[in-house]
Amino acid sequence: MALDFEEEHTFQIEKVSPIWLITALCVVPFGVYYLLNFLSPLVHRLTAMTISEIYVYPIKSLRAVKVNEAAATKYGFKYDRSFILLEKTADGYKNMLVSRVPEMTQFLQEMDNDNGTLTIKYRAFGDADKAKSLTIPLVPDAEKLERFEVTLHSSATSGFKMPEKYSAWFSECFGYEVVLVYLGDSKRAVLFQNMQPVEPDPMTRFLKKHIPFAGSYVDKIMGLHQQDQWKIGFADCAPYLIASQTSLEDVSSRLPEGVEMDITKFRPNIVIKGAFEAYQEDYWGKIKINNKAEMIMAHNCVRCKSVNVDYETGKAGTGPTGEVLKKLQKDRRIDIGSKWSPVFGRYTFWDPKYPTQAIKVGDRVNVSKVNEGLTVWSWPGL
Repeated sequence: MALDFEEEHTFQIEKVSPIWLITALCVVPFGVYYLLNFLSPLVHRLTAMTISEIYVYPIKSLRAVKVNEAAATKYGFKYDRSFILLEKTADGYKNMLVSRVPEMTQFLQEMDNDNGTLTIKYRAFGDADKAKSLTIPLVPDAEKLERFEVTLHSSATSGFKMPEKYSAWFSECFGYEVVLVYLGDSKRAVLFQNMQPVEPDPMTRFLKKHIPFAGSYVDKIMGLHQQDQWKIGFADCAPYLIASQTSLEDVSSRLPEGVEMDITKFRPNIVIKGAFEAYQEDYWGKIKINNKAEMIMAHNCVRCKSVNVDYETGKAGTGPTGEVLKKLQKDRRIDIGSKWSPVFGRYTFWDPKYPTQAIKVGDRVNVSKVNEGLTVWSWPGL
């Protein structure tokens, strides 16, 4: 009898098992996939991270100033990229960037907030006899300065030409004529295509005009597309550049043992520590700082050969440290809007709903929005 019972159940198992097996093979992978997609944003949001480093660049493209705290505004950190250097050419003036003028790394910057001054020290490629320094006001009196037009990445603004003595000092260091320009209260337009103002449709205009309190609601649902909202100074494409310490460690792992990548070569404003995996930030849409302010991480930062520069020599790097761009091109060309350039870091904007406030090393950071997919580079011609 025991044998008959065993045979009966064996027959049932053999008859039913293939159906259950096929069902399991079809359903379980989809279940796991959707579970991971559900949990991923949750994990991102619950991961408590901190600000580990803050950098300000008073004169664009010169060495970074590392600070413990900085006043954050919708236009960037106070004093960040307040000045720009331009090379005089036969056709006018040309922007000076580390990728094209690596000797800009030979200029160190020090801010004295108490006295309101910025001191620049020229290292002169290690030649002590040629090393020298210059001190300029952090906030010059723009009313006494001549207006000067600057166009950076097709986005123009009107700054102020600094007194000749300052430009002459830099010209002597570089060996050719340059001009130092102060930004003042001027701003440049952000040209990312998905951040341009949108003309409201007739229904939207009607709501804003005739329905009480509808204006603020319409502005909210229109999101990024707000007239005159997105402006920047002399920063390339956004007021802030945010990088992850975990991602930096991945870059260092591509270099010989004992060699670490210098984070300042990526020129971030904020470095965040505590991400559980490298390049997790590719999908961050928004982050909160101490639950008191929110920053919008709008675009990837696509990279150029400036990351290969040797900051000690002020020349193109040699060996593995001079091939960082190539190493990143193997698997970091993730932005279809700039398919030949690797990505490291995120261009970020201060949510204008929040007032100016101090951001400090050690501040808590949480992801408040995770994008469903990767953002697409859309700055025309760049």
